[in-house]
Amino acid sequence: MSDAFYLPDPEQPGRYFSTESTRGPWSPDAQHGGPPSALLGHAIERCEPREGFQVGRVAVEILGPVPLAPLTVETKVARPGRSVELVQAILSTDRGPVMTANAWRFKLAEPKLELPEMFLPTGARPGPEHAAEPAPFPSNQPVGFHTAIEYRFVTGSFAEPGPAICWIRLKHPIVAGTTPSPLERTLAAADSGNGVSAVLDWDSHLFINTDLTVTLHRQPVGEWVCLDAVTYPQPHGIGMAETALFDERGPLGRGTQTLLVARR
Repeated sequence: MSDAFYLPDPEQPGRYFSTESTRGPWSPDAQHGGPPSALLGHAIERCEPREGFQVGRVAVEILGPVPLAPLTVETKVARPGRSVELVQAILSTDRGPVMTANAWRFKLAEPKLELPEMFLPTGARPGPEHAAEPAPFPSNQPVGFHTAIEYRFVTGSFAEPGPAICWIRLKHPIVAGTTPSPLERTLAAADSGNGVSAVLDWDSHLFINTDLTVTLHRQPVGEWVCLDAVTYPQPHGIGMAETALFDERGPLGRGTQTLLVARR
C-alpha cells in the first residue's frame, strides 16, 4: 500500500494515480468520497493562488462512483474579483467527469475586523485524547480509506446508530510529496459525516451522499478534524447529514450532505 492517497503523474500535470488508500468501505473498485474531495481541494488551492485569499466554501457534486483509476483534475477561475472569486474544478477519468467542485475564495480582512465578542464562534469538543480506542470499521475491505485514517469517537460509534462526535486524522498525504493543507484535511474528513452518524443498519440500507458542501469561517489548526454529526433520514428516501466541524481550538464551520436513503 502506498503512503499517499494519490501519486502525481510525472509526465502529465494534473493527472494522478489512485492508490488503495482511496478505496471505500463497500466496493473494491470505488473510492470513498473523502479522498477525491480533498484532491479537488488540493487542485483548487493551486489554481492561480493569490496572497491574502482563503477558501471559505467548497461545494462538491458527486456525479457517480469514483473508480480506483487514474484521475485528471482541471481548474479555472470562473469568476474573478477583487475581493471574492469563484474557482471551479472537474475531476475526470478517461470515461468522463466523476466529480465537480465550486469554491468561493475570499480576500482576508487586513487589519482584522473588530467584532463584538458575542459574534465570535465559541465552544469546543473533548479532544481525541479523551476518546476511546476505536472498534474495527464495519467493512470487508482489508485496505481502504478506513485503514488510512485514524478515527476516535467521543460519543457514538459505527455500531451505535445516531448522532456522533468523531475525530479524524489522515495517516498519509492526499498527494504524495506534499503536506495535507487544512482545506484538504477538512474535506477528507467531512465526507464521513453520514457514516459516523448513521441511523440505519449498514447491512440493510444505503445512505449515499450525492454532494458535500463545506463552509469554513477559519482554517483548522493541527492534524485532527472533529465531526459533530447528525443524520436525518426521511421515509420518502431523501435524507441529510449535517456536521459541525471543529479542531482542538474550537469551531471551524459546517458540512452538509444530501443523501439517497434506500433499502439494499
